[in-house]
Amino acid sequence: MLAIRLPETIEKRLDRLAKRTGRTKTYYAREAILQHLDDLEDIYLAEKPGAPSLRVFCARVGFHERVPHGILASIP
Repeated sequence: MLAIRLPETIEKRLDRLAKRTGRTKTYYAREAILQHLDDLEDIYLAEKPGAPSLRVFCARVGFHERVPHGILASIP
């Protein structure tokens, strides 16, 4: 079981998508997690000494465009 709080704008988009497609919001949340979990594991679990910083890696793969503003700025 997982409960998450989403920004209101995302919640509305998810609700609209679910209503238009006849699927549940849970279905789409699950799909999003499954689709991106491998990337997140690579990013957060692969940090090794001498490897590029997380911020550099995220910029290289374009991940910085998909996270809330300011999050990556706090990463060394």
